Amino acid sequence: MSQPSIIVIGAGLGGISAAVSLRAKGYRVEILEKNERIGGKLNLLEKDGFSFDLGPSIFTLPQIFRDLFERAGKRMEDYLELDAVTPHWRNFFEDGLTLDLLEDPAAMKAELGKLDGDPEKHWAEFQRFLDYARGQYRMVDEGYFAEGLDNTLEFIRHYGLIRLFRKMDWKHSMAESIGNHFTSEHLRRVFEYFIKYVGSSALDAPGYMNLMPIIQFDHGLWYVKGGMYNLARGLGRLLDELDIPVRLGTGVAEIVREGRRVTGVVTEAGEKIDAGHVVCNMEVIPACEKLLGEPAKVMRKLEKFAPACSGLVIHLGTDRVYPQLAHHNFFYSRDQRKHFDTVFRKGELPEDPTIYLVAPTRTDPSKAPPGCDNIKILPHIPPIDPARPLGRSDYEALRDRVLDKLERMGLTDLRRHVVVEDMLTPVDIERMYGSNRGSIYGVVSDWKLNKGFKAPKRSSRYPNLYFTGGSVNPGGGMPMAVLCGQKVADRLAAQDGR
Repeated sequence: MSQPSIIVIGAGLGGISAAVSLRAKGYRVEILEKNERIGGKLNLLEKDGFSFDLGPSIFTLPQIFRDLFERAGKRMEDYLELDAVTPHWRNFFEDGLTLDLLEDPAAMKAELGKLDGDPEKHWAEFQRFLDYARGQYRMVDEGYFAEGLDNTLEFIRHYGLIRLFRKMDWKHSMAESIGNHFTSEHLRRVFEYFIKYVGSSALDAPGYMNLMPIIQFDHGLWYVKGGMYNLARGLGRLLDELDIPVRLGTGVAEIVREGRRVTGVVTEAGEKIDAGHVVCNMEVIPACEKLLGEPAKVMRKLEKFAPACSGLVIHLGTDRVYPQLAHHNFFYSRDQRKHFDTVFRKGELPEDPTIYLVAPTRTDPSKAPPGCDNIKILPHIPPIDPARPLGRSDYEALRDRVLDKLERMGLTDLRRHVVVEDMLTPVDIERMYGSNRGSIYGVVSDWKLNKGFKAPKRSSRYPNLYFTGGSVNPGGGMPMAVLCGQKVADRLAAQDGR
């Protein structure tokens, strides 16, 4: 009997992870990728001696990636190298304060001495918050992550109602729980912005999302040596060694159905490819709409899996170095609550955004010519609103406000020193990756809308159709997408009795 065949749509991290995990279980797998390189949003732009990572910039939870290689009988360290990043973040405030986040407790305690007020009080609040966050991380990790839980019923079965009500912080928003722990407004803003990992609002995300600082403080913050795209290159080697074919430049136009099952796909070139199972790395809502042509009543049920935010992604190569920058930096809004409200509730471009800025040359000088800086700038902005579409000029006006803010907060004459520039808008992101309305992080984490859940891994309508990636539990970000692919493979194999 021949091995069961599986088509994976999309060579993003979720699709690659699913393919590797399924191949390790004995399945014959083929990946179809519409772009000319693997990696999905983990992408690369090289121009005039500058090498820009277009997508993810932060590598966390290396054990999840290590587990993927180990499933295939390999060692991650043979495919990529990691460098520790310190400080984790440098935080810039309009009042002139600069505050680093550091993994070393003694160094972090000294850094908190920069804050107004009693340093011992700040340190005690900081430790108490991390203890609370560790409790949330342990709770989520041992069930939602490790077991691949997909919905409220599975949560209740795994944890039990008593544990859920007593141990998991679902009564408060993320921001409310942060406010209950810190008297320092500076620290409140810093920890609220850990929500950047999933492109959501600290005002709306459930309190248990405060697990995210533990990902850094207890497990480190890393950079893939030679550039983040070397992760994709390493995974590409693994695919080759496992004899998993990847057909680049091959978009999928349709997932073929016969009754209650899917039977394969039709490519954009019109080729029909049969498969026993299909794993879709395209986000769930666009896939259901464009590849399955699902009716309106089905699409309405998916509305709770609304897109997370998008971003205005600006890449700058400068002919000078800005020494005040760390590898990862945040420039905070004067009123961060207003920023969250503007972007996530009103769906408008912010006047004064909190800005994430990456300067990878702090860790890897090869990313820019000597004496130059490689700078990536990312303010969070709403996804595309079809009812209120924005034009290029709207995004360019935001770009100008962002550069004004950075120049005012210390990056003197930034515009004058730019020698290379590239900018991606939500329209570009949707076109390049097929993401839902240009979302960067998949599904928004919003307690009222979806209790923080993403879409389930297995289709409720077609039992041999699975979804993976940032729109699927456990959600956005590189480690979660890789974990999702592994858990998809586990569910599929269990369905087959393997």
